[in-house]
Amino acid sequence: MFKASINSRRCRIDKQRHQDRININKNIKAYEVRVISSDGTQIGILPIANALQKSKKQGLDLVEVSPKAKPPVCKIMDYGKYKYELTKKLQGNKKKQKTSIIKEIKVRPKIDVHDLETKVKHIKKFIGNKDKVKVTLVFRGREIILSKQAKDVLTRVGEMTNEFAQIEQDPKFEGKTMTMLLSPI
Repeated sequence: MFKASINSRRCRIDKQRHQDRININKNIKAYEVRVISSDGTQIGILPIANALQKSKKQGLDLVEVSPKAKPPVCKIMDYGKYKYELTKKLQGNKKKQKTSIIKEIKVRPKIDVHDLETKVKHIKKFIGNKDKVKVTLVFRGREIILSKQAKDVLTRVGEMTNEFAQIEQDPKFEGKTMTMLLSPI
């Protein structure tokens, strides 16, 4: 039973790799293909041998662009250059993606006003970088009885940051901590 599941998983992976593979030149299995020239004009439906001959004359590859069409569509192009452009395009898309990072600021229920202003400066810097900020208020020992004072601290942080940040998640208790999430406006 265990072997069967490994083999079926291996088959799925092989099938996926096979679907991702692009057929070029002699790997194209169809007898007739619709051929598009390197400049984008349609040549027409040709037997695979004639299409390969045309691509060799130009010193380029015959690349199967749309294998599921009837007949499959093939384009005469430089395959190496095509692959290079695809990888560059994928890399460009990855650079444009912005992942949201959550920075964390820790405060205490008995925090002084000046210390709180310093923490707010850090929050402003993080929000300026388009990051979200999780403000965590940590209770130690008997400080848990100061929950009202702790809530006041978090609301004060919310008031001090309302010019450049919005409260995404209101203050809430989680065990011996109280958290609030701020995000850029």
